[in-house]
Amino acid sequence: MKLSGLNAIITGANQGLGLEIARHYVREGASVAICARDVAKLDAATAELRALATSGQKIVALACDVSDEAAVNQFTAAAIAALGSIQILVNNAGVYGPKGPSESVDWPEWKRALEINLYGVMLPTRAIVPHFKAQGRGKIINLSGGGATQPLPNISAYAASKAAVVRLSETFAEELRAHKIDVNAVAPGALNTRLLDEVLAAGPSVVGEAFYQRSLKQRDTGGAPLELGAGLCVYLASAESDGVTGKLLSAQWDPWREFAGRKEALSKSDIYTLRRIVPEDRGQKWSDK
Repeated sequence: MKLSGLNAIITGANQGLGLEIARHYVREGASVAICARDVAKLDAATAELRALATSGQKIVALACDVSDEAAVNQFTAAAIAALGSIQILVNNAGVYGPKGPSESVDWPEWKRALEINLYGVMLPTRAIVPHFKAQGRGKIINLSGGGATQPLPNISAYAASKAAVVRLSETFAEELRAHKIDVNAVAPGALNTRLLDEVLAAGPSVVGEAFYQRSLKQRDTGGAPLELGAGLCVYLASAESDGVTGKLLSAQWDPWREFAGRKEALSKSDIYTLRRIVPEDRGQKWSDK
């Protein structure tokens, strides 16, 4: 098993992709500490994970708002105390936030989405890094998405926060490289989860006709399997990915299963990162300098 003897924190793990990641981790031998805000769903997820666990594996669950510094610090300390140590952090908790034209969406809702999606990565990472540094290793996996790599009209809080998550991941990767702490972002693909339900419920007049039609097609074709994103999160948590850091990886489109012989090339390039495109990158020269 790829994660045997390892312990992981997974945020937002009471449903959807977060729960699927937790299932994969438990099946691969890890003990997990999960958190979410909905206690009823958290209890149901905990029962399911405990049914999957074998002797020696622990499942810890606590309610936590990942945008609340005190709550995150308390949860992290409780997870370390219960499991003995943590080697993996998966920052999965996230929301779409308000939908509609950016100039008219509810401002408190817009700010709240940033708090959950961005602070909800920063705070757990800040809380666990001293622990990772002390043990000389660690894996941090941040869930991003399509909002990070292209404009997402009418869902600006989600798009802005997910782009920020990728750049924050790249920054942490450089800060922590010398400590053998790998930090990566994951784009799991277009998932048929509660976020898709929210888009369809909002309708084309709010999210835009093109995005609504894409969402309808996604619903009808099944979307990207949750197993793809969870599988990439297993890879990034395992020793197989040691040294892969500072990347945004697509579970659906990137050949991450074939990285074994490409780690040196990856470490020396800006492949799978957010970067500015200049004319020369597209075969054009716009200046005589």
